[in-house]
Amino acid sequence: MHSIEHSYHTLVNGVKKFFADAGKRHAILGLSGGIDSAVVLCIAIDALGSECVHGLMMPSPFSTVHSLTDAVKIAEQADVHYDIVPIDAIYHKFLKELAPHLGHGQPDVTEENIQARIRATLLMAYANKKDYLLLNTTNKSELAMGYGTLYGDLAGALMVLADVYKTEVYDLAIYINSESTRIPLSILHKEPSAELRIDQKDSDSLPPYSVLDPVLRALIEEGETPDAVIAKGAPKEVVEQAVIAMRSYTFKYLQLPPLVKVSERPLLSQEKWR
Repeated sequence: MHSIEHSYHTLVNGVKKFFADAGKRHAILGLSGGIDSAVVLCIAIDALGSECVHGLMMPSPFSTVHSLTDAVKIAEQADVHYDIVPIDAIYHKFLKELAPHLGHGQPDVTEENIQARIRATLLMAYANKKDYLLLNTTNKSELAMGYGTLYGDLAGALMVLADVYKTEVYDLAIYINSESTRIPLSILHKEPSAELRIDQKDSDSLPPYSVLDPVLRALIEEGETPDAVIAKGAPKEVVEQAVIAMRSYTFKYLQLPPLVKVSERPLLSQEKWR
């Protein structure tokens, strides 16, 4: 297992090489005020320079004020240009147009995915118009568990954190802040949330990352069987949930962008950038 410092430099160099090979200089990413986009922003800045990175903030009806405040704070602190494009009106227009066809049932993952896909459309439109590349911010824990929206928050030219577990994302953030506070502490301390419905938390759908990540690492990196992982003390229900998710969401892995390779066992089968 590599040190966090080694992983960080691998990620920076991977982004730098990808852009050089693609003949591109500028990157765009969605800034949500969460830990994943904050870490990707810092990696992009160190790889390309702050003048070549642009952030797009797209608050929805369910976005919290503190998330937008945190997103603005990290962008301004890093001297990164950004735009704020609220998606409320677009989202409600989608719901209105779809209602005669989908009915008026209780909101579910359908409405959550619509928000993610609206954001991807806006990000890709900006990337197309400006000749930028979109950096994806999904981490390995989310990816393994299928906690992402195809053609939504899984879109992009390059997946920066797709070979980095969520707990390692926090370690990267601490490393990034080791000399100065580049990532606001409010981002480090907030509970992870996709903010696609009222009071949503990652823990509504996933086990705590401190429990989940060791299970995923044992199954993926170490190639252990589910029974062996359970025998070593992992919660049976967490192991079973992880196994079912990784089997059920393989179709997502096969449609995703290339990633920056950090481990010896990335999830994706496409070309790996290092």
